[in-house]
Amino acid sequence: QVQLVESGGGLVQAGGSLRLSCAASGRSFSNYAMGWFRQAPGKEREFVATVTASGDSTYYADSVKGRFTISRDNAKNTVYLQMNSLKPEDTAVYYCAVSSFAARGLLRNDFNYWGRGTQVTVSS
Repeated sequence: QVQLVESGGGLVQAGGSLRLSCAASGRSFSNYAMGWFRQAPGKEREFVATVTASGDSTYYADSVKGRFTISRDNAKNTVYLQMNSLKPEDTAVYYCAVSSFAARGLLRNDFNYWGRGTQVTVSS
């Protein structure tokens, strides 16, 4: 059974940092892109970042570019999201996901496995 389990969320002051982790189990995802999405209260789930299967390429939403860094460790079947210079508008539930493709993952429909999410709250 495939499972994606996020961790590392919490409460942080504006300007602070958090590092999210997502551990996958049940199968290897080393051949697939992995990504992070987030959903704030009353808003739709939105793309945050994607890393390709090889880890050579990354893609970011404009709102997080320069502040967030996505990475992966295929040996551990884990994807990370380092979040720096956090802002109150980053407050959301953050979800990791696995794409159906090796080098594509910007749209929700590109992803076929999802975690249950971890809450990130940034206070002003």
